Amino acid sequence: MAVCFLRRIEDRQTWHMVPRRINHMNISFLLNGETVHLSDVHPTTTLLDWLRETRGLTGTKEGCNEGDCGACTVIVLDAETTRPLNACILFLPQLQGKAIRTIEGIASGDTLHPAQQAMIDLHGSQCGFCTPGFVTSMVAAGINGDTDFDTTLAGNLCRCTGYAPIARAAKHTETAPLPDWVATDRQALAACAKAALTAAQPGSGDALAALLVDQPQTRLIAGATDLGLWVTKHLTDLGPVAFLNAARDLAQITETDTHWDIGAMVTIETLRLWAVDHMPALADLLRRYASTQVRMAATLGGNIANGSPIGDSPPALIALGATLTLRRGDTRRTIPLQDFFIDYGKQDLQPSEFVQSIQIPKTDHDLRCYKISKRFDQDISALLGCFNIRVDANTIQDAKIAFGGMAGIPKRASAVERALMGQPWSLDTITAAHSAWAEDFQPLSDMRASAGYRLTTARNLLVRYFHDRAATPTSVHEVTV
Repeated sequence: MAVCFLRRIEDRQTWHMVPRRINHMNISFLLNGETVHLSDVHPTTTLLDWLRETRGLTGTKEGCNEGDCGACTVIVLDAETTRPLNACILFLPQLQGKAIRTIEGIASGDTLHPAQQAMIDLHGSQCGFCTPGFVTSMVAAGINGDTDFDTTLAGNLCRCTGYAPIARAAKHTETAPLPDWVATDRQALAACAKAALTAAQPGSGDALAALLVDQPQTRLIAGATDLGLWVTKHLTDLGPVAFLNAARDLAQITETDTHWDIGAMVTIETLRLWAVDHMPALADLLRRYASTQVRMAATLGGNIANGSPIGDSPPALIALGATLTLRRGDTRRTIPLQDFFIDYGKQDLQPSEFVQSIQIPKTDHDLRCYKISKRFDQDISALLGCFNIRVDANTIQDAKIAFGGMAGIPKRASAVERALMGQPWSLDTITAAHSAWAEDFQPLSDMRASAGYRLTTARNLLVRYFHDRAATPTSVHEVTV
């Protein structure tokens, strides 16, 4: 699952048990074309609860309440983007200055949207519980010109109809014109006065740095795709929070002569689309990161700062030689990403410090990532292996191998790398490094895989990497078992 905050995880039970000061907030947004002003909003009120319980808009359904099933999908627009998002793990303050369309606001007057009509005509609905989420996902895809419905609809689950008629309905609507309300919503957003930003909504990295120096216990919320579950599943009191959606300077990808600098607030979907042209291996890996709804909310900085041993982005970034810039006040420090992860649940992050950006060097690489999971879409990795080995004159000049799911942290296979360095690029060299894997990893057995399976598979993935490089000079592999 993706993550949503840019500072390390504290003891969850401590935060749950100790009462904290809550900073209620004032926010404004558009809802189905109507301007809404809310005052004294509890910061962790979810959009789903507010829509159903306060506004009576019950077309948006509660299914899993953790961002997996897509039944609660709504469309969120701003001046530049259109995003299908899971309302169940979307907090109201994240909607400041946005326009929201629920299933009740999709039609144009008495005329159904083509996606709604196609679901009727092509028998894409049976009990109908999941239908609103499918329709809003289709409409958002149409606005974005996205016709890859296998990817777009992977975050919407149906238990009774089957996906063939739903896919036919999506295909039928791919050339539908933009709804009139897209333009009117954006015009209204441009014309309406935005509520002034508060300390709980820092408008820049500088404002965030100042806030954390003054209030170091503030919980930072970016995409809420992890913290949302703390609230909906564990009823956790998050204490004082700050929402980072207004800090646009942290959501940029910039290029220098030596590297790409990726802001911590860059979403996983933005990174995936960028990587299609720059790093196809990374793009294909991120295609299997949760769902479209989650990727459009989750941030790269959050996925790193969470420190999960099964987060999908750190192994790939470590294999690429990425570094991390951390900031406290006006002080910044840069460390290798691999050094950020110290132990399970423990990262190299000082009080009042946050993840500012990630740097990926512009070096020759042959990155390939192998995600091992029980299904292709929306599954957590049993293990994830990322390989980046440079070979010159058939001799291994450099090797970066990183895994998730093999240790309590995302971790490099340092002993294996040493065994490979300077050796001929051959199966004999890979076989000779066989014993080094046990020096790097002593994996656990759990519900996803046994320790023996993980270790054996890791070894075999290096063999596969060897054969894949010989067969296809540039490719990425996605593995389901």
